[in-house]
Amino acid sequence: MHVHVYCGHGEAKFWMEPDIELAQNHGLTAKDLRAVQSLIEEHKSEIRSAWQQHFGA
Repeated sequence: MHVHVYCGHGEAKFWMEPDIELAQNHGLTAKDLRAVQSLIEEHKSEIRSAWQQHFGA
């Protein structure tokens, strides 16, 4: 399971399992990545639920 993050100056992909971990980064700063990872951790239950609902897993 993973999540993609897009913004005006880049994009990133984070793995959700087994732990939240950066998979790819194209243009986001270290500060951006820390903020994104923090938001993913804060909302991981909601993200997992939406992912499972969308993909039927």
